[in-house]
Amino acid sequence: MPYFYYRNRARSEAVSTIKLCLMTSKEKEISALFYLMEDPDDEVFETVANRILRYGKDIIPQLEQLWESTIDESVRVRVENLIHRACFQEVQEGLAGWAKEKDGSLLDGAFWVARYRYPDLNTDLLRSEVEQIQKNVWLELNHYLSPLEQINVINRILYDYYKIKGEDIINKLPDLFYFNHLLESKHGNSFTLGILYLTICEALDIPVFAVSLPRQFILGYFDSIYHFSTPEVHPISFVQFYIDPSDGMVYTTKDIEVYLRKINASPSDDAYIKPLRAQQVIYKMLDELSQSYELQREDIKSEEIRQLQKILEPYMD
Repeated sequence: MPYFYYRNRARSEAVSTIKLCLMTSKEKEISALFYLMEDPDDEVFETVANRILRYGKDIIPQLEQLWESTIDESVRVRVENLIHRACFQEVQEGLAGWAKEKDGSLLDGAFWVARYRYPDLNTDLLRSEVEQIQKNVWLELNHYLSPLEQINVINRILYDYYKIKGEDIINKLPDLFYFNHLLESKHGNSFTLGILYLTICEALDIPVFAVSLPRQFILGYFDSIYHFSTPEVHPISFVQFYIDPSDGMVYTTKDIEVYLRKINASPSDDAYIKPLRAQQVIYKMLDELSQSYELQREDIKSEEIRQLQKILEPYMD
């Protein structure tokens, strides 16, 4: 061999040695773990995978580089699986942290659900779009509007101006449950539209809250009776009327009672007139989303959504 061949080879080996020496212990471990991903033994891979997942979502860029640089299809499949697991782990941790917050916003809860399907979700952009919708509603409101007139303003902005269309709750397409899909396509279901509706009302101090109605996701406009003679007594809250967020249709208490009798439910149940907390709303949405994946025969996704739902179980009482 020519002299320059040995010289170049020695130089290459020297560079590799220097790079290895400069690597941190973390980088060395990741490099070793990536090497072991080629091991055909599933038990070895699972051990390696669990170790990689300890790095959380920060490891994803390196996993993507590994996916691009490898030609082994089995390794690529394993890398794809790990990227999904890392993203799902982040959603689990994020949803759990959100649920613990005393004043966690409903919109943030919806964002965590959407990150399951869209890990790189641009929440700042979505929040900005929601704020613009709120501003357009606010410009049409004034202090002299009745509760029904306030709701008519919201309905006009959402359904006429923005042309947002709500699908019937029986339409179980999974994408309808993701908030970003609602803003991008102008199509959603009663849950995503309801979350938008509730977010607008909260920002504008309009007393609209979700209520627990069987087989439906519906909102109630709440009013209060104050005891002026005994101000220390809490006011009695009641629902003036109900709103279907999928189309803005308004229903009276009588309408709801007729519906409950039709499905053999008790109209006297107080649960139907109690506002749902943000965690309860997201819990109900996850329940429906899991069912939608089940109907699509995507059992793995359905089970993962059930895992997210279990995180919120402690907040259901």
